[in-house]
Amino acid sequence: MKVYQSNQIKNIAVLGNSKSGKTLLAETMLFNGGIIERRGEIEQGNTVSDYRKIEQDYKSSIFSSVLYTEWKDKKINIIDAPGSDDFIGGVISALYVTDTALIVINSQNGVEVGTEIHSRYVEKVNKPMAFVINQLDHDKANFEKNIENLKDRFGNQVILAQYSVECGEGFNKIIDIISMKLYTCPAGGGKPEISEIPEAEMGKAKDLYNKLVEKAAESKESLMEIFFEKEALTEEELISGLQAGLVQREIYPVFCVSAKKNVGISRLMDIITEILPLPCDMPAPDTTEGEKVQCNPAGAPAIFIFKTSIESHIGEINYFKVMSGVLTESIDLVNNNTYSKERFAQLFVSAGKNRIKVEKLVAGDIGATVKLKNTKTNHTLSLSGKDWNFPFIEFPNPKYRTAIKPLSEGDEEKLGESLNRMHEEDPTIIIEYSKELKQIIVHGQGEHHLNILKWHLDNVFKLNTEFIPPKIPYRETITKVSQATYRHKKQSGGAGQFGEVHLVVEPYVPDMPNPTYYKVGGQDMKVSVRGKEEFDLPWGGKLIYFNCIVGGAIEARFIPAILKGLMEKMEDGPLTGSYARDVRVAVYDGKMHTVDSNDISFRLAGRNAFKEAFKNAGPKIMEPIYDIEVYVPSDRMGDVISDLTTRRGIVLGMSNEKGYEKIRAKVPLAEMNRYSTTLSSLTNGRAMYNMKFAEYQQVPGEIQDKLIKAFEAQDQEE
Repeated sequence: MKVYQSNQIKNIAVLGNSKSGKTLLAETMLFNGGIIERRGEIEQGNTVSDYRKIEQDYKSSIFSSVLYTEWKDKKINIIDAPGSDDFIGGVISALYVTDTALIVINSQNGVEVGTEIHSRYVEKVNKPMAFVINQLDHDKANFEKNIENLKDRFGNQVILAQYSVECGEGFNKIIDIISMKLYTCPAGGGKPEISEIPEAEMGKAKDLYNKLVEKAAESKESLMEIFFEKEALTEEELISGLQAGLVQREIYPVFCVSAKKNVGISRLMDIITEILPLPCDMPAPDTTEGEKVQCNPAGAPAIFIFKTSIESHIGEINYFKVMSGVLTESIDLVNNNTYSKERFAQLFVSAGKNRIKVEKLVAGDIGATVKLKNTKTNHTLSLSGKDWNFPFIEFPNPKYRTAIKPLSEGDEEKLGESLNRMHEEDPTIIIEYSKELKQIIVHGQGEHHLNILKWHLDNVFKLNTEFIPPKIPYRETITKVSQATYRHKKQSGGAGQFGEVHLVVEPYVPDMPNPTYYKVGGQDMKVSVRGKEEFDLPWGGKLIYFNCIVGGAIEARFIPAILKGLMEKMEDGPLTGSYARDVRVAVYDGKMHTVDSNDISFRLAGRNAFKEAFKNAGPKIMEPIYDIEVYVPSDRMGDVISDLTTRRGIVLGMSNEKGYEKIRAKVPLAEMNRYSTTLSSLTNGRAMYNMKFAEYQQVPGEIQDKLIKAFEAQDQEE
């Protein structure tokens, strides 16, 4: 295959709502470029993008697919991303390494929730964006309504670069504003006939052309001067202005196609090669150290791994973008994340599961390799001596969680390995081995997302598993002072066990002075602090431990054993077995035996004294509260707020954001189970949300009672 230079490469991400026709658009571009001999169909399960069995079964993209096509001596790298928000990781990683987002619009539906979600991520990474209105051959297509929707949502940046003469079954004519020509496409695709614009359309076309020229001129001061002087731009000047406007995100051009009938695709490919920015047109990315790395073939070789895929019979495939220099076969690069050396024995360009071997790839290009030893997604590799590290791709916080366990107890290790492999392939799947909850918790972007994970475990890894309700990571603390005494005594012939501990517990508050006395049971009790230890607990909060022993009632060598017993009970809270936090403990007295006292005796005495005191200190259970932002169409806002209220949610405010109502609320994690499914049902899939841990708050009294009773019942059973 030909080696393409940096000025011959275009990188695009094909985005959009599910069922907008992204995959078929990419398929047709590969067909027109001669990469495939016939176009596949979604219904037949034979498209280049959706080549995995799970995608063929669901007839929907689940993973992003790395593709390429060739057109007019240019290489177009295409990443076909999933439309469902559950698989948003593929969208985000695609945007990280491409230079333009083509957002595909289903002409029957206009701006949909997927359009909203994907455009927000495009905005976040500050990449150029263009709209492709697809399926204009459908009898319910409404081009004018689509344009109205786009302008309502995205404003004056939306500018027509093309428009359809008619929609529906007869759609085959496009008026191209850039070239001011009529493109008539033959049935089934093929080379379009280019002719002059009919007189009946000339007035409309000229009006749109003037708007396009004016918009292009605004993007460059030099063009504005020419425009004011001549009131016109040459085609070369127009293209220059459009390129600048795209990079500055001041122009969102709109194009017209039918991917199914191959209408308008070849002209779209012309525009991609002529107008969309080259990798070197985009701002140079910064390393984590703030150094800019230019897309320069003459620079030191460096690549960024944006995707890792695990495929049968091949193993791990790493997809990368060449950020600088030229990557050649047999080159040795250093992984700047693991500090290991990697040899690139083979280089490929990809068209779905088809990989074409190449000898080298130039800065700005996208490729793949296999058999790297210690390299994963988000790693940077460069020539030895260049300690570059590009920032990690930032994936969104999980929105859905469930616990998982194997049906066979002997499969725990295999399950762990399989889950870790799935995380490598999809970093938005987060695996948590919770010592606190004694569960494996799987976090994802939605219920469908984790159901796909389970499909892989069942069908690819041949593991029988089940999802079970996840426990909630409650926290336990106290609200008042309490005292307890516990004697541990055990005699069974020979040396026995003896230890007695007297202690006081109280709530921890920052900047509290050391205690000098406690009021317990109506009496003042003086204490003298002989030693203080302060612990920042791994699960949050603090434990302050005071040694107030006087007169040698307990020898100093047993003080650490008492602390160990306290920490054990802090990890296995007295109320529900959840972690305890924010407690001060003062051990002020006790008894010991010259023969029978030992570490285990005082550990058990300290543990049980703490448990008793804790339960009498006004204990309370704290639950995790999450900040929730829900983006919902205005006609569904009432239903969504009502549902949040039933989940003990507190609505903090509402605002209108780019055509959607944004609801801000605080909701307990315990009430968020299956929320993504409920929200989709309430809004017909038109809403989206994100959630982030905010704080711990006390649970209501009736819920606390239920939790304690349930734990006590479970404890008795065990």
